[in-house]
This record gives sequence, structure tokens and C-alpha cells, in this order.
Amino acid sequence: MRAIIQRVKRASVTVDGELISSIKEGLCVLVGIGVNDTKKDIEYLANKILKFRLFGEEDRRWRKSVMDLNYEVLCVSQFTLMCVLKGNKPDFHKAMENEKSQQFYEEFLAELKTRYQPEKIKDGKFAAYMQVEIQNDGPVTIQIDSPTTKNEVLTGDTEGKSAAKSEDN
Repeated sequence: MRAIIQRVKRASVTVDGELISSIKEGLCVLVGIGVNDTKKDIEYLANKILKFRLFGEEDRRWRKSVMDLNYEVLCVSQFTLMCVLKGNKPDFHKAMENEKSQQFYEEFLAELKTRYQPEKIKDGKFAAYMQVEIQNDGPVTIQIDSPTTKNEVLTGDTEGKSAAKSEDN
């Protein structure tokens, strides 16, 4: 999984002119799901998002998390985060297929809601053509890859071959 986390003053998602979700201060998180992602990746990313100290306290930066300040989180599924460039053309073979990724994304949202206040976790509309409005605060924008995605980036392994080899040895 890959997340682009933005500290925001406000954020919203609109589909066909209809407001789907909005938050005030908090985090807007764009979420990409990879073909090899597992429950461990969900747990890892949920923990990082909720406990990431991206907010200040008086004159001291990086002291508080979303949970510390009782802020909101707006998640937006975005398969394009798993893009690989083939020349100048995007290739999305690393992204989990639509039906499976929708269930996986819903499990991710459920994990966030279990770990935090459910009413503070918002999301867009899965697989819809969305307009995402973000008022970035800082600006602060951070990318986080879950362990599976980190391993694939480091090894270039998108088929799980490295894991299979290490299990055989």
C-alpha cells in the first residue's frame, strides 16, 4: 500500500457536483493498493496515519498526531499511486484489481475506524471520478509505503518472487 498524507486545514470530495465528504483540520490521505498487499499492510498504514506526528504544539513542530488533537481523516482511494512508467505511458499492473481492491479498501477504512473514532474517518466514493479539494497546511505532504510496497520498490519484485525464494531457503 502507498499513502500520500497531506496535513490540511480542510478537504472535501465531490462527485458530479454532489458533496460526498468533507473535513476540517486533519489529514487527507490518498491511498493506493498493490496486488501483493495483505492485512499486515492495512494494520501498518492505519497505525502510521493515526499516530504520525505531523502537527505542532505552540512553537514546537511535529509533536501531535491526528488522534492527539481529535482531528479528522479523509481517505481517497487512488489506484494511480501504484503507477509504473513504461516510457511516457502509465502502467497500473501493480495496482490491485477493482473488485478485490474495493473490499481491501473497505477493510482499511474499518481498521482506521476501529483504532480511532469512527465518525472522524471519512472517505470519497470508490472508483468514481472525484474532485478532491485540499487546502494543504504548511504545505506538509508525506509519502508512506507499507512493508510489502517498500520491499517491491527496493527489490523491483512485483510478483512476490523474493518472498518465495527466501521461504525456500
